Amino acid sequence: MKLLFLLFWLPILAFAHPISQGALTIDLAPDKLIIHARVSTEEVLVTDAFGNNNAASLAEAWQSHGQYFLSHVKIQADQQALTGQVLKVSESGVNHILYDLEYALPKPAKQLSISQNLLNEFLYAPGNPWEASFVVSVQENDKTQHQGLLLTAKQPLAIALNGDSTNDNRRLFVDYLHHGLMHILTGYDHLLFVIALVLATATLWDLVKVISVFTLAHTLTLTLSVLDILRLPSSVVEPMIAGSIVLVALVNVFWPQQSRGALRLLTVFFFGLFHGLGFAGGLLEAMAGLPTETIGLAIVAFSLGVEFGHQIVVLPVFFALRQLARFKSADKAHDYRLAVTRIGSLVISVAGMVYFWAAL
Repeated sequence: MKLLFLLFWLPILAFAHPISQGALTIDLAPDKLIIHARVSTEEVLVTDAFGNNNAASLAEAWQSHGQYFLSHVKIQADQQALTGQVLKVSESGVNHILYDLEYALPKPAKQLSISQNLLNEFLYAPGNPWEASFVVSVQENDKTQHQGLLLTAKQPLAIALNGDSTNDNRRLFVDYLHHGLMHILTGYDHLLFVIALVLATATLWDLVKVISVFTLAHTLTLTLSVLDILRLPSSVVEPMIAGSIVLVALVNVFWPQQSRGALRLLTVFFFGLFHGLGFAGGLLEAMAGLPTETIGLAIVAFSLGVEFGHQIVVLPVFFALRQLARFKSADKAHDYRLAVTRIGSLVISVAGMVYFWAAL
């Protein structure tokens, strides 16, 4: 049973994004706090597949992960470590597991400190561990004090429990800007796509056009997702993203003359729509129930982070290719650049095919 469990899920886990997204709601009372944790199924499956839990069924994996969660999430109240227990485990559809955890408070607290290192012991790739991130809200006496805060392994939370949330917006903007940046720099599917685009650009103007069209497309679907006008299941979005990698790369290899012009821009726009839905998916699910203005601010910051990530990747690659071509004589520079484009795109197409198989 365990073997079948792993054989089914490992191909999906191996090529998914290395960031699992969830949500925490903290309910404060004078003598205790309750955490309602909405954990992605991906997080639980990664833990069971690569850890030593030896769960014989999904139900056992859900239960075992509750203890794993407790041991990897550290909570302090006024610098005093709290000890928790799992009260309840329940399923929420196929994508999330719900955990209710209780922590005793020795006295009314003025400040909470939360840190976590969930999944960090498991490598997604050499030097690149899995991560878990959470959208955090804090409630006291049925009144929301803070909402939309971001908790990651690299960004612990210090929360003042005095009802003062005046700095939340600035803090939220910076946190989600960083989150969007890292989403690109660790999101290999998006990296493959934009690098395939850069390989086929001959001039800086070509690069500006193609990246601008891609930005317009994924910003459009991000906005529609925030407004809850357009959302598609990951079973549709992920194969389309993988297919975009393969198609763009193969056009570079076999029909390089079609790698520029209006048809190319139309193709980039079409697939950019699906990349935008990919950016939005897990994050918007984690932010479900938050006010529209909070979600909007977070998505704007996240989108800016995504664009910064794109520029960090595309500009060095573009200018490096131009410099490489200059080492060849003028009459051979074009052939050299074409060869580099084809070889690089062929490698990207193979990686995209593997990702496409995993996404089906």
